Amino acid sequence: MPPITAIIVGAGHRSLYYASYALSHPDELRIVAVADPNELRRRQTAEMFDLPPAACFTCAEEVASLPKMADAVINGTMDSQHVPTSLPLLEAGYHILLEKPFAINEDEMWKLVQTARKTRRKVMICHVLRYAPFYAAIRQRVQAGEIGDILNIQTLEHVSYHHMGVAFVRGKWNRKDRFGSSMLMAKCCHDLDLITWMKSGILPKAVASFGSNYQFRPEKTPPGAGTRCLVDCPIEPDCLYSARKHYIDHPDRWSFYVWDSLEHLPHPTIEDKIHSLMTDNPYGRCVWKCDNDVVDHQTVAIEFSDGSTASHNMVGGAARPSRAIHLVGTTGEIRGVMEESRFSIYHFDTRPGHEYSEEVVDLSIGGDMHGAFGGHGGGDLRLVADFVKVIRGEPPSLSTTSLEDSISGHLIGFSADRAMAERRVVELRFR
Repeated sequence: MPPITAIIVGAGHRSLYYASYALSHPDELRIVAVADPNELRRRQTAEMFDLPPAACFTCAEEVASLPKMADAVINGTMDSQHVPTSLPLLEAGYHILLEKPFAINEDEMWKLVQTARKTRRKVMICHVLRYAPFYAAIRQRVQAGEIGDILNIQTLEHVSYHHMGVAFVRGKWNRKDRFGSSMLMAKCCHDLDLITWMKSGILPKAVASFGSNYQFRPEKTPPGAGTRCLVDCPIEPDCLYSARKHYIDHPDRWSFYVWDSLEHLPHPTIEDKIHSLMTDNPYGRCVWKCDNDVVDHQTVAIEFSDGSTASHNMVGGAARPSRAIHLVGTTGEIRGVMEESRFSIYHFDTRPGHEYSEEVVDLSIGGDMHGAFGGHGGGDLRLVADFVKVIRGEPPSLSTTSLEDSISGHLIGFSADRAMAERRVVELRFR
């Protein structure tokens, strides 16, 4: 079969990474155009995929106004742009691989769902953790009935201190009114999707939630701290959140966020980076004196229509990143940590002198489970491979996340934020 053709809309880090699948699998995917308001990113993308000037556009609306030129769109715009850019593209006949969260509120969500239903276009959401071997293997065991009916699910995400600082205090997702998404939706809609995936076919019924910004606020500022780490802060050498320690001593970590203001320089020097942090770069600010208003920790409790329950705990500012899951079924349990690429299955053992049996599933044996398939536990490029198959009309995999599949997890997230703000239980409503 000929390769699926696709247009990149929003030439940011995520969409370019997904699109890179075309470079290693040109027989499956071919990038034929790009749309981005930033001229430099358009030019860089054109060079990466050998695109002519006529295939470079400024926005999704421009692409949608022209005769259809590809099978699909890879939409990697910012959260608040996902629905506004996707609607005209669906109307123009494109299938879409859409970054998560696919909407920033319930009204937007249902508008996109209704448009996709009307146009009969395929929309696949980038819930890449479904494709991580760790979670895919657990889902296979659940589907096979190895632990019976699921009674309770507990998930946990620890967001590292440097990720918390770069994304949710100093960075792009630090204010819901500016970027659209809460921290729960920006960071944990993966986890909420995993919960609903494990309970596939059973709708969530009600949600409660608590959380706050506990750490990163002015009244928590250490005595003597300045406003910019490299300008006026005498305690910077001893500060755990020093911009120098996070972004100069680790120049490649989160570089696609921190140094985007220097992307016009082919090879920015350390001096360039230090000057940037000292002047207008938002990542040079004191973490306790930013304009952030999102939470740094949140707990979500979920009730499903069959009476089972689930909970998710998100904690920002941990020493190391970690995602964990614990499923308790009527005949057994599954418990594991994604970063360890290993989980255990427990079953009742009623023999005298026994209590339970344990099967350890070690996915790291036999090679690196991330390797050529990229980040998110090896799920990133597996997602793109599956998208290509879905657009070709092949049967969807167990991991495939259609727009309809993604509704429950998003609705839980929106409802959890409302429950937290209003301090009440929110009943979920489906359309």
